Amino acid sequence: QVQLVESGGGLVQDGGSLRLSCAASGRTFRSLAMGWFRQAPGKEREFVARISWSGGSTYYGDSVKGRFTISRDNAKNTVYLQMNSLKPEDTAVYYCAVQTAHFMSILSSDFGFWGQGTQVTVSS
Repeated sequence: QVQLVESGGGLVQDGGSLRLSCAASGRTFRSLAMGWFRQAPGKEREFVARISWSGGSTYYGDSVKGRFTISRDNAKNTVYLQMNSLKPEDTAVYYCAVQTAHFMSILSSDFGFWGQGTQVTVSS
């Protein structure tokens, strides 16, 4: 069992930066691939980024590629999402999750143990 707690969200201006953190409990964290998703009001949950258990492989959604960076510190049981050049369309609740099926998948149905989410609001 893994429990995830996201933090670091907030209000930022267009073009600003934020770093989200996802703290995990459980000794198996370092063997798990992790992902970040986001959900804006009235929209479906959207894949943002994924990182392998070692951190050696990352993958990004097209809308954030080149602006966001996912990383992890297995010693701290934490995954990060550095978000730069933020835009109003990045406004959403951001969730981290554990990849539970189909290695390399970016479908939300292949992730589990979702955190409670952290709100990111980008003002224009």
